[in-house]
Amino acid sequence: MSLPARLRMMLLMTLAVYPVVTLYLYALTPLTAGWDIWQRSLILVPMMTGTIVLAVVPLITRHFGAFIAGPKPSPAA
Repeated sequence: MSLPARLRMMLLMTLAVYPVVTLYLYALTPLTAGWDIWQRSLILVPMMTGTIVLAVVPLITRHFGAFIAGPKPSPAA
């Protein structure tokens, strides 16, 4: 994957993951009040990993695959 394609993927991943992380933090904070940060991370990381692998990446590649790949080179004449 070229650098521009990776940057486009990074942009889409950021736009998709940020609201999911925020939602999970809002949901976990009341349940984990008083926990150390490493304990919250121990719960959050598997949730986020599963969400990213099973939902976010497949949706992004399905709906934005052409955008990620970028313009196709024109055929040689």
